[in-house]
Amino acid sequence: MDLLILLFWVLILAFFFAKVEVHIEGDKGWGSGLPTWRIEKHWLLDIFWGGRPMTGYHAWVFPFMILIFHLVFFLESKWSLKMEARTIASIMMFWMVEDFLWFILNPHYGLKKFNKKDIPWHGHRWLLFMPVDYWFFTVASALLFWYSYFSK
Repeated sequence: MDLLILLFWVLILAFFFAKVEVHIEGDKGWGSGLPTWRIEKHWLLDIFWGGRPMTGYHAWVFPFMILIFHLVFFLESKWSLKMEARTIASIMMFWMVEDFLWFILNPHYGLKKFNKKDIPWHGHRWLLFMPVDYWFFTVASALLFWYSYFSK
């Protein structure tokens, strides 16, 4: 039951943050219309950002969300490898669901435009009907959730 409650909570967080980003970014995904700095080309972008640009917006919002998800360790004061795995799994699931919801909730996109052609910042990295990142985050977060809840 705890796992289902956590998954539901992460989905709610992803929904609200997706709505915020729709209002911030409008029809220009991946912060392309924001008044911030951008690094378009660097070999590390392929490794850490899936080839997408690094922006000042992302440089601040990603660590902010990591800190939010780790707040539980300051409230509970109980760090463990299993709890860290659960936290990382939650962060991965959050970003994957939030990204997908951004398209679904954005009036400039919707499910019809959730494809390789209409989403250039996910680039060529698609497998079947979704970005490779989604496949990776699904498998990795499932394994981390399994470890944190069911391993001995």
